[in-house]
Amino acid sequence: MCTIWRHRIVSALVNCLLMKKLKTAVRKWRTMRLFRKRDDSSVTRQTSIEPVPSTSGTPAHLSRPPNDLLQLEPDEGQKLREQHLRQFSFFQLRIHLKRGQSLIAMDKNGLLSGTSDPYVKFKAGGRLLHKSRIVYRDLNPVWDECFTVPIEDPFQPVQLKVFDYDWGLQDDFMGSCQLDLTALELGRAHDLVLCLRDPNKPSLDLGEIVLNVTLYPKSQEDKEAYLLKNTRLSDVNKRLKAQIWSSVVTIVLVEAKNLPAMDVETRSSDPYCKFRLGNEKYKSKVIWKTLHPSWLEQFDLHLYDDQEQILEVTVWDKDKQTKDDFLGRCAIDLSRLEREKTHNIWQELEDGNGQIFLLLTISGTTQSETITDLASYRENPRDIEIIERRYTWYRLNETTSGVGWLCVKVYGAKGLAAADLGGKSDPFCVLELGNSRLQTHTEYKTLTPNWMKIFTFTVKDISSILELTVYDEDHDHKVEFLGKLAVPLLNIRNGEKRWFALKDKKMRARAKGNYPQILLEMSVIWNPLKAAIRVVNPIEPKYMHQEAKFKRQLFIRNVMRLKAIIMWFLEFGKILQDCFEWESRLRSFIGLLAWLAFCYNYQMWMMPFLLLVFFTRNWLIYRLTGFIAKVKRLRCLPWVFVTRSTVYRGNPLLIPVDDDDLQAEEDDEEEVDKEEKKSLKERLQAIQEVTQTVQNAIGYVASLGEAVKNLMNFTVPYLSYIAIVMLIGAMIVLYLIPLRYLLMAWGINKFTRKILRPHTIPNNEVLDLLSRVPDDETLLDIRELKPHAPNENRRDARKKHKAS
Repeated sequence: MCTIWRHRIVSALVNCLLMKKLKTAVRKWRTMRLFRKRDDSSVTRQTSIEPVPSTSGTPAHLSRPPNDLLQLEPDEGQKLREQHLRQFSFFQLRIHLKRGQSLIAMDKNGLLSGTSDPYVKFKAGGRLLHKSRIVYRDLNPVWDECFTVPIEDPFQPVQLKVFDYDWGLQDDFMGSCQLDLTALELGRAHDLVLCLRDPNKPSLDLGEIVLNVTLYPKSQEDKEAYLLKNTRLSDVNKRLKAQIWSSVVTIVLVEAKNLPAMDVETRSSDPYCKFRLGNEKYKSKVIWKTLHPSWLEQFDLHLYDDQEQILEVTVWDKDKQTKDDFLGRCAIDLSRLEREKTHNIWQELEDGNGQIFLLLTISGTTQSETITDLASYRENPRDIEIIERRYTWYRLNETTSGVGWLCVKVYGAKGLAAADLGGKSDPFCVLELGNSRLQTHTEYKTLTPNWMKIFTFTVKDISSILELTVYDEDHDHKVEFLGKLAVPLLNIRNGEKRWFALKDKKMRARAKGNYPQILLEMSVIWNPLKAAIRVVNPIEPKYMHQEAKFKRQLFIRNVMRLKAIIMWFLEFGKILQDCFEWESRLRSFIGLLAWLAFCYNYQMWMMPFLLLVFFTRNWLIYRLTGFIAKVKRLRCLPWVFVTRSTVYRGNPLLIPVDDDDLQAEEDDEEEVDKEEKKSLKERLQAIQEVTQTVQNAIGYVASLGEAVKNLMNFTVPYLSYIAIVMLIGAMIVLYLIPLRYLLMAWGINKFTRKILRPHTIPNNEVLDLLSRVPDDETLLDIRELKPHAPNENRRDARKKHKAS
């Protein structure tokens, strides 16, 4: 019995020894196989350089393995290296992604033959550590990116995957490789060249990735500090992305030219554009059958601090039955563009033909240290002196664009309407001057926003109107109208800080809310002589101005405006007719003598002289009414009678009004709107195009007539003074030079303009001047509302009158 148990024990010991030797042999075989694979496949070629100083608190002798580790067997060296790595609970891996070499070409269709748009993803344990930027059309890309990522398990290799970026499609795989962290010496930088492989095609050479890596050991305290910092940053980023963007990119897609023809039959294309900024995308409308499309679309994309600032634009040809054809692309680096300024960008399309024209503005920044923040702004008198010197009246040959400088300080608003369910709004303010467009940041969950921003504009035309619009921002970046204000630059009083009432979309009544107002301070510095030259030249077109669609209410309004102008001429003709009919013998006799004397002694200079007589009459009225209003306001004399028409100098349409003055007019418009919604489409659909043309033509004629009237009655005194100077000059020229010579000079100028100045724009100085004079509709737009509440007694009286 003892012998049997003795044999069993000996056999068990022998088996244990054999198993131990077998395990050791297998481990050695695996280790030798691993090292042979590294050497044979040349996955990494390492060159050690001097160690980089560690920024952590780890002792220097712990950042490197023992020197005798390299003298041991591979199995024992690996074991000691693993033991050395397990001494630390946390690591930081610093990677300098330098470049790629001889990458494979993935874009081989049409114009994109032989190129790729590579980028690299770094992953560990299925978690994305970093994604590099995209380098377009390059098989030897240079990224030159440095970043640091946390490593908790150094025994998990870092996966590198290279992809080719494709717009709107799935990105193409270009190869992958691994970075073995256990083979790195701690605290020492390594230059590595990693060969890319495809697991499905192991024999295919896909190129190489060149990078420099350093693995730093960190203590438990460093780990806790890093995680705490990252948690705070993550919370901040989530909060920012949930409600605040760092900047808003406003894009106006104007037009494109010289696009390639993709439709062989029609020799044209059906182009549209795609925009991409980070995760946001926008697709424009399709313009059919043209190589020179004009979109005139405006949209916003939002910019965050932690995303790349590359705006990608691609142009496509729309095909109904087949895949859309690629026409070209361009990329705009937003980090190189100046903030708070509208840029006119003509961009050449790459990988295709043609150019695209954009208006691009980066504004609405939320950072308090920006130059637009009013809280930290300190006005420098020296800067103001430099600007005033730049726009002195005699400096006409300055290289500065524009005729002046506008500064707008937007403090805040109050009484806004509640656009959200919680009784609050998320308001922001947009400022527009011509084609320039800037905006504030968004103030969240408030009806009394405090923006405290300052904006500057280059004034290209002193007769322009500054438009301020307040919107409510929704979570999906859509907007809701809250109020609008229009301020002519010539009406600005420099340095005056005051509240302005906000109007509704039609610019006729007060906006919704509790008497919404906005607090502004504006200053404009301009060159009067340079501005006078500018107003007799063609006006700069506003790209986002679109033709008004046909509306019966607008059509009737334009007819009534034209009727008022025609009635003015009819009244004058009636007076002449009365003279011809001898209704009053004395008046007819005097008229006859005046007509005979005029025809006998008429000279051409008398026509401007007669117009100057009308200007003189209206100028006297303009000055006297202004004087009476000033006396009433300053001295408060009770015996001075001041009517509503004399409170405000110039046109009575500019007199500030309150809600009671507009109540009856609003009620009439509401009734017309209800009737229009019921039957407008049914009755006018067939003749909509014709009536739209008639409507706009009538509106244009009415605007010209009203502009002449407003020019004569000093609605805009500056423009009236320019007209007076022009009339005096015309009177002197016509007095000194016979008409026949002037007509000859005019004919020579018109016939030789195309030869001597082929690129000049034909214009009419008189019409150009009239285009700067506001018509009655514009005057109603810029008419101010009184910020205070109306008189309750007056409102009750109006209600009783309306009821009766």
